[in-house]
Amino acid sequence: MSSIPPIPIRASNFAPLDDAQQQDCSGCSDGERLGFEFSFAYQPIVDLARGGIYAHEALVRGPAGEPAPTVLSQVNDANRYRFDQACRVKAIKGAVQLGMTERLSINFLPNAVYRPEVCIRTTLAAARAHGFPIEKIIFETIEGERVGDGAWYAKVMSEYQRIGFLTAIDDFGAGYAGLNLLSQFQPDLVKLDMELIRGIDTHAARQIIVAATVRMCHELGILVIAEGIETLGEMEFLRSTGVSLMQGYLFARPSFQSLVAPEAIPHLKR
Repeated sequence: MSSIPPIPIRASNFAPLDDAQQQDCSGCSDGERLGFEFSFAYQPIVDLARGGIYAHEALVRGPAGEPAPTVLSQVNDANRYRFDQACRVKAIKGAVQLGMTERLSINFLPNAVYRPEVCIRTTLAAARAHGFPIEKIIFETIEGERVGDGAWYAKVMSEYQRIGFLTAIDDFGAGYAGLNLLSQFQPDLVKLDMELIRGIDTHAARQIIVAATVRMCHELGILVIAEGIETLGEMEFLRSTGVSLMQGYLFARPSFQSLVAPEAIPHLKR
């Protein structure tokens, strides 16, 4: 397992933290300060080409497995930063406790980031403490988190990528996650919006759009993940376009506080 390098901090254009933000940073990993509890379910992202699991996405759940909105509804401007930091620490710790050897995809709140090179310290410390390689951590934006400033989001992701994390643009093709953002920042992965995927095997316009997006990403050196796969038809069409990384109920539902084993996933050729 690779060692964690010293935290790289460089001079940048990001504004310095004020006193209140510095105080927040001092308690980043203290989940008790939130005033509510949460846990995670893990959903595999499969690699059809290799017949295995590429990564597991950590999905927020209530302490007894309640759906994500029961937790996210308690996140506000006052606790957003602490919640984002606590999620990172808890996801990494949980992955190690479950014996995860694949990549870990963590959803984060870009609107909670003050300065990425400072706010990432807690994540690096958690990875070091639990022995999880940073090159196996993927950062993607949490569902429903909309970023008004695409340039800021690009700067945040570029900094994470520079430090050594993998990065993903989620919901590509919906809202802010479009071509303009991709022109400013090229992530390691793009996750196609599930609305583009739904029924794609019988929808000519979506087929053309997705096929063109896949070609563009391949030319940019970006891996494509198709999420929300529910039918064999969707899987087969996407595979015909060159997509091998997929996620959805066709393969496995999120598993609360546990990992889905590769042998339990249908449609993987091993």
